Amino acid sequence: RKATGLVPPAWAIRKAEIQESGSGVPGALQRAQAEASMKNFLLQLFTWWNGQTMGTRWFTARHGEFVGEDQMGNKYYRAPSKLPDSIPERRWVIYSGYAEASMIPPGWHGWMHHRTNTPPTEVKYTPREWQKPHQPNLTGSAAAYRPAGSILGPTPKQAAKPDYEAWQPE
Repeated sequence: RKATGLVPPAWAIRKAEIQESGSGVPGALQRAQAEASMKNFLLQLFTWWNGQTMGTRWFTARHGEFVGEDQMGNKYYRAPSKLPDSIPERRWVIYSGYAEASMIPPGWHGWMHHRTNTPPTEVKYTPREWQKPHQPNLTGSAAAYRPAGSILGPTPKQAAKPDYEAWQPE
């Protein structure tokens, strides 16, 4: 799970810890779930990169029509546009984890950008042979690409050797 970047919710981790320890403390699981619920509320209130914000949750509840879900757990919605002269509907995604645009599969990407009006849930979508499966964006992680000569690269930068001799006045 950690290789894909998907981490179980905090209450699930706490539940596993309680079950492993064998402590039958009544209410321990409920407390762990309440703590996780408060954490999720604060994350939705103050961050935009951890799934949906409170504004997105409110808009989705009021106007959103659920269209489908992809293999990564992202959920797709649509709502009629308030501006009939522009695009016919508004489309958005609620990510299952961190908001990373590269997590949208090719079929859903086409639907999200109004390239097609039929979502992949209504049509059997098969990717082209040149379309590759998703690879997470590793920028900022320990597995990020670091070219030769980079400060954090595998080999330290070598001292520069001049390819000329400096002129000295006589």
